[in-house]
Amino acid sequence: MTPNRRSWTAHLSALLGALSLAGVLCFHFPELLTSRDFRRVYTEDFARQLLLVGLVLAFLLGTLAILRGRNRRVALLGVGTATLAVLLGGTDVQFDAIGNTPYSLGLDWFVVSLFFSALVFIPLEKALGRIEQSPLRPEWRTDVAYFFMSHVLVQFILILVTAWTSQIAALAAFPALKAAIQSLPVWAQFLMAVFCADLAQASLHRAYHNIPWLWRFHAVHHSSRHMDWLAGSRIHFVEIVLTRGFVLLPLVVLGFSPAAINAYVILVGLQAVLAHANLGLRFGWLEYLLVLPRYHHWHHARQPDYVDVNYAIHLPLVDMLMGTFKLPRDGSWPQEYGVLKPETVPAGIWRQHLMPFRPGKARPEA
Repeated sequence: MTPNRRSWTAHLSALLGALSLAGVLCFHFPELLTSRDFRRVYTEDFARQLLLVGLVLAFLLGTLAILRGRNRRVALLGVGTATLAVLLGGTDVQFDAIGNTPYSLGLDWFVVSLFFSALVFIPLEKALGRIEQSPLRPEWRTDVAYFFMSHVLVQFILILVTAWTSQIAALAAFPALKAAIQSLPVWAQFLMAVFCADLAQASLHRAYHNIPWLWRFHAVHHSSRHMDWLAGSRIHFVEIVLTRGFVLLPLVVLGFSPAAINAYVILVGLQAVLAHANLGLRFGWLEYLLVLPRYHHWHHARQPDYVDVNYAIHLPLVDMLMGTFKLPRDGSWPQEYGVLKPETVPAGIWRQHLMPFRPGKARPEA
């Protein structure tokens, strides 16, 4: 082993140290840095215990990497940020009752989501990955930045989405239909909501691929050359707002109950990560019932005959109805991922966000 080889322990220490520092800042400034809606999901004791675990692991893993002489600078970053978190109060930070503020960031949502997503999918991909690749594969920092943006700005995204969907929904009121839907059991509403939302999302998704100015935003998502649990986070901010609003609109117009909508939100979060994951499992007949990794990986394939297929994110049935279903029966996987001309999409989150607005630049091809 050479000292220059990337060390898992060093990078995990740096990640956990940074998340621990972010967690301490959430305790210091809860009104500004934590999401009101997400605070209802967890308790203060849970947050403190999670912070303690992050601090301990950051110190232990960082110290181990330093003693082994592996990525010492990265390991020192982990130990250093964890030390700063402790100096700022660690798990003992006290705060008064959290007041209401018109706007706040979702830093707590980012910390908890990244911690548990990495905890679940990194070991899964290591054990069951179709392609042997490090979690620190090329452009992983870009995708972490996208993950950060979409989670920290969650309240602003919801405000933008709610602003235009609620206005349209008010104009398209169907009281009798809403009453009929809400009279159904929650499980039945949930299944209907999944189908309606997926049909709306797949229709918009196809528009992203076939309308040039929309494709310039969506090309950012398809620019990733490596598929894993983190790759699905690479989405332009404009696309996030458009997609979430377009998917939420039919659910609001048709009047599904909050319980059914909340269940759908949980499903879409889980399935979006799973569909992009580097998992080489074969699911047999389930691949024709649910959108699973191989199905969605073919949508990201860098092959001309797969640029206009597999738009659904939940149900292959939606693609079958749209005539866009395509899945090799031999169980094969794509050999390459990304847009046909990778050079047309710049590297880095800021340049990728500016790309759709720059006239005269080479337009990305599907």
